[in-house]
Amino acid sequence: MSDTQSAPRASAGGATGISAAAALAASVVRDDVLALSAYAVPSAAGFLKLDAMENPYSLPDALREAVAQAVAGAALNRYPDPRAPELQARLRSVMQIPAESALMLGNGSDEIIAVVSQALARPGACVLGIEPSFVMYRMSAHAAQVRHVGVALRPDFSLDTEAVLAAIATHRPAVVWISYPNNPTGNLFPDADIEAILAAAPGLVVLDEAYNIFAGRSWLSRLPEFPNMMVMRTLSKVGLAGIRLGYAAAHPDWIREFDKLRPPYNVNVLTQAAAQTLLDHASVFDEQAQRICETRRDLMTRLAAMPGVEVFPSNANFVLARFADGPGLMKALLDRHILVKNLHAFHPLLVNCLRFTVGTPAENALLVSAVADAL
Repeated sequence: MSDTQSAPRASAGGATGISAAAALAASVVRDDVLALSAYAVPSAAGFLKLDAMENPYSLPDALREAVAQAVAGAALNRYPDPRAPELQARLRSVMQIPAESALMLGNGSDEIIAVVSQALARPGACVLGIEPSFVMYRMSAHAAQVRHVGVALRPDFSLDTEAVLAAIATHRPAVVWISYPNNPTGNLFPDADIEAILAAAPGLVVLDEAYNIFAGRSWLSRLPEFPNMMVMRTLSKVGLAGIRLGYAAAHPDWIREFDKLRPPYNVNVLTQAAAQTLLDHASVFDEQAQRICETRRDLMTRLAAMPGVEVFPSNANFVLARFADGPGLMKALLDRHILVKNLHAFHPLLVNCLRFTVGTPAENALLVSAVADAL
């Protein structure tokens, strides 16, 4: 065969039903990636969507108009400013980020998690997380080919601090992930326990405060006390999931290293323009968060009043509850066109658990009625 001749091609489908592209991909894609399933996001068309912890309230009309004017002036023919200095300054002011701390922006907090995992992926390194918790900590470690060590919460979802400290001593993790409040359990952990973890950790400790606006507690102001702590947040849960903006604050020496792996134009011009305008109206989101917290209490009370339902405390914008037959209830809710999160197979501690995003009072009423009918 000459150099210009093509090699024989596999048929589009053979006896095994595998396409030529699938066979080629299987020959070059990492085996562990081939074994994975993609992160599943179900279609919400025609459903009451209470599965993704989104803010159920839209922007006021006047603010929508202000955002429209801001993005209309964005230079779509130019790359975005890779450092987004105006947006960073606005975040520092509104979120009261300590002057001593550096800031990194991400396309949502998921990108920041991936960057941290890649940067700390030395040969033989591991990362540590509590479980059950946000799945992206484990997924990003897997993608970076870093070993993930999970430490289970207690059956009541409190932090097993002794077990965490023992795992830190044994595995010496490069990073410890702590969701605060924890997703999907919704609870906060005592300050003393987190301080003990910070003192014991040989590497970075990341406090993921995605739900801080509902929790009323934060570690952001304490960043200068701990050179090995990073606080990470997202605007998604605040009410801006569509613009995909996350940020992380830590000592400048950490951010300088992570910034080397951050894609240079990761926050687009539309997001930058919209976020700068929206941050000038932070009180809108504070008011909406207060409303969500009030309806959260009502939702928890109404669910807990149902026979055989165990509702867990929440400091976030969702409610976790256990039922006699969680998967059966999930099916019944889907039949009623209500989409919630089924956590039954996610972790042994979550058997028969469903997670409900707190919606508007009307949405919560529909959910409670559907649950009562199904039970």
